[in-house]
Amino acid sequence: MIKFFRKTRKKLLAEKKVGRYLAYALGEIVLVVIGILIALAINNKNQQNINAQTEQTYLLGLKEEFLTSKAKLTELININEQNINGAERIMEIANLKDNLPSEEKFSKLLFNTLVSDIAFNPNNSLLNEIINSGNLKNISNAELRIKLTNWLATLEDIARQEKDLGLQRENLLDMFRTNEYSLKTVFEDSGIYKEMGLPEVAGTQSNLSLLSSTEFENKLLMFILTSQATGDAHYQPLMLYLDSILETISKELD
Repeated sequence: MIKFFRKTRKKLLAEKKVGRYLAYALGEIVLVVIGILIALAINNKNQQNINAQTEQTYLLGLKEEFLTSKAKLTELININEQNINGAERIMEIANLKDNLPSEEKFSKLLFNTLVSDIAFNPNNSLLNEIINSGNLKNISNAELRIKLTNWLATLEDIARQEKDLGLQRENLLDMFRTNEYSLKTVFEDSGIYKEMGLPEVAGTQSNLSLLSSTEFENKLLMFILTSQATGDAHYQPLMLYLDSILETISKELD
């Protein structure tokens, strides 16, 4: 079509028909502009398709990450609850002045309550890559973009709470960093000492006097309070937020 316009335009120019020449020249320009607009439209459509495919890939990856993080958080909540239950049980038996438990039972309670450090380690590799590469803009849902950004900020608050909880746990373990109480007794009665491949030694030092220690009671109460705050004020709201992110992601997936 453009060749036709050019050929006609040259003929008209040779015949000195300026008016018709200008009309054909204008037609040629219009055709070129239309061609450019069509090419741009096709290119934009292709880019939109690419962006949509990229977004779906990101969303699928993020869904898998958050599902894994949810499983980790669920397990951590259960461990925290077990620690709270164990610590509360120790408080109960401490009040039974005339009916103290056996050394073995007390050791197992201590071990099961204090053996697990609490730390949430979510899967954020893809999310960090998306944010650090500036590709968060490829997530079209503005609400989801905000939630993903706030998720990382929320984790910083969780880490601070876990640090405080870890401190309270260390305070309890400090009771065994003296000559007064024996960590070896706890390990032996819990069956851990043998698993560690350490040689058996005759005779063990009793830790039952801990149950009458005000210092131990105070540290145990702080551990219980901090553990409860970690679960109720941090982990449970975090789980709700995690579920809301997963729900929003699922709505965006085709």
